[in-house]
Amino acid sequence: MIPWLLENTPFPPATQALREPNGLLAAGGALSAARLLEAYRQGIFPWFSPGEPILWWSPDPRMVLIPQEFKLSGSLAKILRNSNYQVRTDTAFEQVMRACAAPRGGQRGSWIDEQMIAAYCTLHSLGYAHSVETWMDGKLIGGLYGVTLGQMFYGESMFSLASNASKIALAHLTRQMERWGASHLTHSTTSMIDCQMYTPHLASLGAKKIPRSEFVVRLEELVNCAPVTDWSFDADLFK
Repeated sequence: MIPWLLENTPFPPATQALREPNGLLAAGGALSAARLLEAYRQGIFPWFSPGEPILWWSPDPRMVLIPQEFKLSGSLAKILRNSNYQVRTDTAFEQVMRACAAPRGGQRGSWIDEQMIAAYCTLHSLGYAHSVETWMDGKLIGGLYGVTLGQMFYGESMFSLASNASKIALAHLTRQMERWGASHLTHSTTSMIDCQMYTPHLASLGAKKIPRSEFVVRLEELVNCAPVTDWSFDADLFK
């Protein structure tokens, strides 16, 4: 059994999450900005299908990507030196979310429904949620979105309408986070991208599984670091 959350019920400790399904911690509550930020600070995220109650998760192990460990293949490096694309941040946040929500691979629907879009657009308006977008010829062809606290980026979803378009966005995010970390963190600390759960695609890009206990310890330090106030990316990341 998992606890049912009322509007102001505190989240239970992540150690109480179920082993099967891995990481299911609680149900109920709301998707208010305050509730979402409270969850992310503890390494908890919402994930549920339309028609279900809100489900909250903290899996063990946790899939993470250290920006310095992003695997930049030779073919992607060549693409990144090409000037035919443009990477922008926060110019089409809702559009990115809706593109991520579009059915893919024979799926009928998505967990990113209207209440999720509304909730994360609110976080975006408050400066906590951001999009990284790949554009070509004036069209949005790929990107990703997530939530930031301190020097943590909680990746939520990505999409691609053209080959490598989401990888381009992720490559720019990791390179920029390296630079931000160099100016905001000590030499013993690195920023981190939360990828939530394992997928072969994420592993191929350098993401790895770490114990939840380690994730929570690193999280506590990173969310309390000085945040990035200007979310524009440097123009020379791959020059």
